Amino acid sequence: MVLEVFFNALDMVFDPILYLFKDQPFMVILLIAAVISFVSTLANKLLINQDRLEYLKEEMQGFQQEMMEARKTNDPQALAKVQKNQAEFMDLQKEMMTMSFKPMLVTFVPIIIVFWWMAQSALNTVVVKLPTVAYYVLLVPLWHMFYHPAATTPVGAVEWLGWYILCSFGLSMLFRKILGIKGQGM
Repeated sequence: MVLEVFFNALDMVFDPILYLFKDQPFMVILLIAAVISFVSTLANKLLINQDRLEYLKEEMQGFQQEMMEARKTNDPQALAKVQKNQAEFMDLQKEMMTMSFKPMLVTFVPIIIVFWWMAQSALNTVVVKLPTVAYYVLLVPLWHMFYHPAATTPVGAVEWLGWYILCSFGLSMLFRKILGIKGQGM
């Protein structure tokens, strides 16, 4: 019942776009990937203190470097110091994970609803034929080992979900660059 309300709203938004691109439904998936990627990236930008995240990453890298040096040299004093700082390291790691979960909590449910709608709409029949080089460079055959395409999907093609993932990766990197997000949020 509740999902029907969301599905009807998504139908009202995307049906005109689907009609406009009736011969190219893969463009609608590209548009949806762009919207979701932008919203997710914007959530990362707004909900995560980027400077603090960068500081935490540097601190953790320094600690890991210190730990490797101590293990490599097998110095008992250095190992004791590393073990003493282990609790601080765990606190930094916990803070970093907490920061990274904030945008996920905000975007997870809407994204799941959109995916569910896409799987039940006319978009679930979309098959995109990739250039042979792209098909193998992007390791699509490896994906197909885990996510089996329909028997009718031709070799060298991806279905709607594979196309969404390809679009989403590229667009997310673009939006992260545009919005000035340095590293990964996770």
